[in-house]
Amino acid sequence: MTLSGIRVLDLGQIYNGSYCGLLLGFLGAEIIKLEPPTGENLRKRTEGQQIDSYAFNLLNLNKRGITLNLKDPKGKELFKELVKKVDVLIENFATGVMEQLGLGYEVLHKINPRLIYASGKGFGSTGPYSNFLAMDLTVQAMSGLMSVTGFPDGPPTKCGPALADFMGGVTLLAGILAALYQREQTQRGQYVESSMHEAILPTLTSQLEGYFRLKGEAAERTGNRHGGLSTCPYNVYEAKDGHVAIICANNSHWHSLCKTIGREELAKNEKYSNNLKRCANIDYIDEEINKWTRTKSRFEIHKILFDAHVPSAPVMKLAEVVNDPHHLERGMLQDIEHPEKGSVRVFGNPVRLSENAPLKLRSAPLLGQDNDAVFQELLGIKPEEIQGLKEQKVI
Repeated sequence: MTLSGIRVLDLGQIYNGSYCGLLLGFLGAEIIKLEPPTGENLRKRTEGQQIDSYAFNLLNLNKRGITLNLKDPKGKELFKELVKKVDVLIENFATGVMEQLGLGYEVLHKINPRLIYASGKGFGSTGPYSNFLAMDLTVQAMSGLMSVTGFPDGPPTKCGPALADFMGGVTLLAGILAALYQREQTQRGQYVESSMHEAILPTLTSQLEGYFRLKGEAAERTGNRHGGLSTCPYNVYEAKDGHVAIICANNSHWHSLCKTIGREELAKNEKYSNNLKRCANIDYIDEEINKWTRTKSRFEIHKILFDAHVPSAPVMKLAEVVNDPHHLERGMLQDIEHPEKGSVRVFGNPVRLSENAPLKLRSAPLLGQDNDAVFQELLGIKPEEIQGLKEQKVI
């Protein structure tokens, strides 16, 4: 595999860092998931839950699992020894936490000059917001993402998915891969940082286009319409059994749509001859399309518009997504065995490389599952010493 021979110490918690580690593992790196002896927060996110959460299993596939108390002097010592044996360290703690533990980049770089220290931050390690507490929700709020989500007559709304966490994780992955490539030339590691706040900013491109084009007068929240209101039709329309998304990115799409719904006179009308003119009449156009879509099912509409070369898609429900034959055929969703849950459906690798066969997926490790193996293999600690560390609550 592409990253075969690369060893990663993954201190990721919740989504951001853990997803970055998952992707590195999918690309062939050896991932060692390091947690406190009580486990990271995502394992037991539901109070009183005895079995690890499904979310933890989804984001920690193909990782070895160890525990280590980084607040204990012996734990710090063992951690530093582990750092000597790895290529990459991932952490997404709040700004200053690793430094307060005496385990920041400057300390670890001296121990292992080839170490790539990858830090996923909410707002970055510098700047006025650097010490703000960052979760996906708070980053969505401060990034402007929430202000542009929802309908004009409603409140700012968070995006359904944890967009900031996962965009931050992907951006951190890009930095790690670049640093690994540079290390081939320099033989030196470096500090790599990704800010969720910054990673999410480019997703506002449509809204910012409207803001600058209209000199700050663009509507912030446009519901399911195009952010920046520069494309029409662009909306989610009613169907007999749900909703369907339709977009006309150019006049060819528009003319074909008008012909398909039996309204060719709209395509000939100068009043609707380009996207901006159509946006000026957006309510009327959307209602005319709705009159047609209301008479048909989601997949019927999609088939008709596909044949007419008009971009459209049925709005899929979660129950449909997790059983989507497309995901199953391509292996983006797979069924594997978990020691406590039995058969579970998990993510496959979204990155496809023609010269690399897909990895066989393993379930996320149980808490401390690989303590004995990892501490013996990497640090040469004998079984009786490992037992002592467990009794001292170091691991």
